[in-house]
Amino acid sequence: MADAGPAVLRPEGALTMATAPRHLARGRSLARQSDMVLDFSAVTDADSAALALVFDWARTASAAGHSLALRGLPPGLASLAQLYGVEDLLPPICAEAA
Repeated sequence: MADAGPAVLRPEGALTMATAPRHLARGRSLARQSDMVLDFSAVTDADSAALALVFDWARTASAAGHSLALRGLPPGLASLAQLYGVEDLLPPICAEAA
């Protein structure tokens, strides 16, 4: 049987303090089940809460023996990670979807 590949989580709209709590459980569930790609291509706004989700889901995936990769990381979020000194802790960036 062929491997179906990683699950893709593609949040839409804002990924901020106000909206992050509604995404937390879904991301954890996917991270426990399989390797996961977090696709930011439909995210319109992101703040430090988005970074917190990334790190939470990366820990959850790792604890379950899975991996997390990022796709379409917004430049502002990458800058925020650099400002906080955590850019080296971010999961790897994967190629854009074809």
